[in-house]
Amino acid sequence: MSKTIFQKIIDREIPAKLAHEDEHCIAIHDINPQAPVHVLVIPRRPIARVGEAKASDAALLGHLLLAAADLARKLGIAESGYRLVINNGRDGGESVPYLHVHLLGKRPLAWPPG
Repeated sequence: MSKTIFQKIIDREIPAKLAHEDEHCIAIHDINPQAPVHVLVIPRRPIARVGEAKASDAALLGHLLLAAADLARKLGIAESGYRLVINNGRDGGESVPYLHVHLLGKRPLAWPPG
């Protein structure tokens, strides 16, 4: 199976603007931002999508959310508010079959989303 773009970024085969890195995940600025702040929080261990996560992935999934909240503070959007998005499947807007969390902020975000 070929590597996804996220695996290539994690392996440093493709450059990306890094916002955060630790032993469990990386966070990169989205190349097609949908808000002034649009960062992707990506686990180092591949999980195709949240719908395929297992109970053994619980700690990693929690780490992704905590990393996103920490990034929101560091990027100055925690006070004004932000949105976390996880797409699952084609109808959910998934474009890369690799679980990742979108952190969006620094502008009002409408509800319901597109």
